Amino acid sequence: MTQEERRIYLIQALQHELPQYGQIPIPAGKEEQWRLLRSLFNVRPPYPASADFLRIQDEYLTEMIQERGIVEAEDLQRTKNNANISLWQGDITTLRCDAIVNAANSALLGCWQPCHSCIDNMIHSLSGVQLRIRCSEIMEAQGHEEETGNAKITPAYNLPCKYVLHTVGPIILGPLRRKDCDLLAGCYRSCLELAAENGVQSIAFCCISTGVFHFPQEKAAEIAVEEVRDFLKTDSSIRQVIFNVFTDKDLSIYRRLLE
Repeated sequence: MTQEERRIYLIQALQHELPQYGQIPIPAGKEEQWRLLRSLFNVRPPYPASADFLRIQDEYLTEMIQERGIVEAEDLQRTKNNANISLWQGDITTLRCDAIVNAANSALLGCWQPCHSCIDNMIHSLSGVQLRIRCSEIMEAQGHEEETGNAKITPAYNLPCKYVLHTVGPIILGPLRRKDCDLLAGCYRSCLELAAENGVQSIAFCCISTGVFHFPQEKAAEIAVEEVRDFLKTDSSIRQVIFNVFTDKDLSIYRRLLE
């Protein structure tokens, strides 16, 4: 099958599975078809999926991710002051490392808003429907929403990395409190401890809580750098920690803190 044939197959399969979206016409263009497919991924509940669907989905996403380009973590430059730390500006879903960190919500099921720009949405869109299914199994076994500051680990499925670490950062609705800072520090500690327990040697952190959760960027970066440095002083199992930034402002903040 060509990529277009796979894309149309997947759209039609999801429309059959979700009949409320069955009347949406399939666009002619490649990008428009991908937006529709991604939207259907985003709203699909964590139902089991057939072997044929997963096979074609995996073939499609694997080829798509290859076309987007993969960045090798081991090729990233290390900081002058710590050979175990890298700073990199780019799309975390293109990074080949042992684990990437997802800024999740407390339901831990990914973002349900079609084609939303958050990292949670992009990670779930490109990993495939297996990720939401696995997260649902974890949450059902747990029996309650994920607490802020904790973390869970799942396979990364079709992403270039091996694992995704899902952590829930604090939501800032007013003035920043000491409790908020402690909870954010807990996100970094929980991810690092869970990564070490699972043999992860390279891990990439996004800027947890600084997007729609409104944690001040400067303070969030200070907490992130402090927690990572403290962890690396006592645990040598993780050989590379990557601070992944997307905005120029975050790049400037982290560069100053690290150099």
